[in-house]
Amino acid sequence: MKKISILLFLGIFAYNLAQAQQTRYLVFEFFKVESNQTYDFIEFKDFMDKVYRAAVNDKKIQGWDFWSLQSGADPSEFQYITITYFKDPVSMMNGLTEDDMVRYAMIAYPHLTERQVKEKFDDAINSRDLAQRAYMQEIASTKDNFQLKTGTLASFDMMRAVEGQFSVYEKAEKEVFLPIHQNRIEKGLMGSWSLLRTALPMGSEAKSTHLTMNIYKDYVQFFNAQEYDDMESTAEQQAAIEKGLKSRDQKFIYLATLENAIR
Repeated sequence: MKKISILLFLGIFAYNLAQAQQTRYLVFEFFKVESNQTYDFIEFKDFMDKVYRAAVNDKKIQGWDFWSLQSGADPSEFQYITITYFKDPVSMMNGLTEDDMVRYAMIAYPHLTERQVKEKFDDAINSRDLAQRAYMQEIASTKDNFQLKTGTLASFDMMRAVEGQFSVYEKAEKEVFLPIHQNRIEKGLMGSWSLLRTALPMGSEAKSTHLTMNIYKDYVQFFNAQEYDDMESTAEQQAAIEKGLKSRDQKFIYLATLENAIR
């Protein structure tokens, strides 16, 4: 009996550990770039591709995406979104320090001196403005094997759960909306979907508390998904959808195209 109990404990521990390792932690950064600085910013972005690749190879981060905004925000607000992926909340909050960035840059570009690298980073500060940063934890996702590639389309939906209805909203996303998205994926109408919750404590005046990532392989799939109407839903399912919609306020929808993804 004692041996069985130990094996059961180890099994539960291994399962919980595997679940924790599957959880993704993401940092979203929204950048504003003046029109006369666009070329300099894109040039710096190309430089940073190899820097983030070095960070991934060193297992400091799990990945990095660069997205260009198509719609959903005033161009004067921001035009680019980056996502950095971390393995746990501690590494996410620690992030990549200035020393880390310099070290990885010198690995990626061994012909550059430390001084030249720092000058490049200083110049970059003048080419863009970090308009907003969000620390997020993925709490639900569809089962799929979708691989991000240049040209992938994403709808980033910023949600604010109604005060006092956090659990109601998250339950609706997981039990009502996730199956709908899973069904669309199986019908070839979507690439991937995930639900993220802010990883930092939020007050009652927070603009958003959650974010959903709706991923499509291209515009054809995106528009086909918009026209799709799930005729198989029952009256009970429709009621559950309506209840779920009332538990949150959809604040913003940002449509963006993937320029590069490093894994």
